Amino acid sequence: MLASAVLVMESFTVGFALLLAMKSHTSGAIVYGASIAILLILSAGLLKARSGWIFASVLQIAMLSFGFVLPAFFIVGTLFVGLWIAAILVGRKGEAIRASLLATRTPDA
Repeated sequence: MLASAVLVMESFTVGFALLLAMKSHTSGAIVYGASIAILLILSAGLLKARSGWIFASVLQIAMLSFGFVLPAFFIVGTLFVGLWIAAILVGRKGEAIRASLLATRTPDA
């Protein structure tokens, strides 16, 4: 849940950064940013499978490289990569706690 929220926030941030890039950059840079934004939203729905997590992690690199289009986006991208790593760690910890609770639960007979 946390990871999908991070991906959607990243998508909105890239979308707003596109508004800044429209004035002074080529159409290739705009298409690159728009494709990252769309793929970030789509990857939020793919997080149920392990391949979705890998795909979203690769998108983090693509999002961070958008800093070559807008140099200030290196800072924003670094913050979001940190949030992505935190979401992975918190998610793993939460799943471990959930598994231990389910393992200690006595079945109702």
